[in-house]
Amino acid sequence: MPCIAYLACAETLPGSPTRRADAFEHDAMVAALRPAFAARGLELIEIDWRAPLDAFDGMALALIGTPWDYQDHPAEFLARLEALEAGGVRVANPPEVVRWNYDKRYLRELAEHGAPTVPTLWLDDPGRQDVLAALDRFAADSVVVKRQIGAGALGQHRFGRDDLPQEGWRMGQAAMIQPFLPAIVSEGEVSLIFIEGEFSHALRKRAAEGDYRIQSLFGGREEDFVPSPAELARAEAVLAALPFPAPLYARIDMVRLPSGALAVMEAELIEPYLYPDHGPELGERLAAGVAARLG
Repeated sequence: MPCIAYLACAETLPGSPTRRADAFEHDAMVAALRPAFAARGLELIEIDWRAPLDAFDGMALALIGTPWDYQDHPAEFLARLEALEAGGVRVANPPEVVRWNYDKRYLRELAEHGAPTVPTLWLDDPGRQDVLAALDRFAADSVVVKRQIGAGALGQHRFGRDDLPQEGWRMGQAAMIQPFLPAIVSEGEVSLIFIEGEFSHALRKRAAEGDYRIQSLFGGREEDFVPSPAELARAEAVLAALPFPAPLYARIDMVRLPSGALAVMEAELIEPYLYPDHGPELGERLAAGVAARLG
């Protein structure tokens, strides 16, 4: 039976003493995938992406699952994926996709190819004056400062004209500044999930009361969402703007602009949670895609 490595990290693997509060999402993904993979004669094995290379001996494919610390070690993570491929283990999504997607500057490329995006300032190490300049440039009441290499809203800041960073504050790393979009709170963020380039399912993510971050780690919640044909077309336009064929899986996160149009917040192609509770066919779709890759 071919073995499929489901790449995780110490903070998401079951039984870990350092397990994250949102690691239940890891469990939900494995529960959805394992029986579907088994039905196709594939064994899914959860494994830390930092495990010794010989632990991957005999693995047919490595599926990037929940290595949710990779953003702090991107070079090491990418080197591991490349080492797996060099050793004969297929990787999905492959290293070249990860290399393109891990730095959020890919959003500039998507915009250049016509994908609808959120206005963004790109800075090497923004400080207080950059926040003030962004507030003026976007004519916004508040802005969000995010890491260019980051995930899950960790290390993210929101500043307003009445809530500015202290004098001397700096982000300390390359970052992006975007206007805060009220729709994040009033409507939420929508995620459209594609497997092999085909639409699978969608959902809406809402922030907890008093917050704007929609991740479960911060109390966010999800609900079903059925995109209109126009909304689905907006997400498909993002896929079409990718500089490579649609990968095995993609999660397109979108938010509504003041104009009423949906714009892409993220094209998540590395380790996104794919919300199996909202897509009952997800396990079978992914199993079929993996089986096709193994020939």
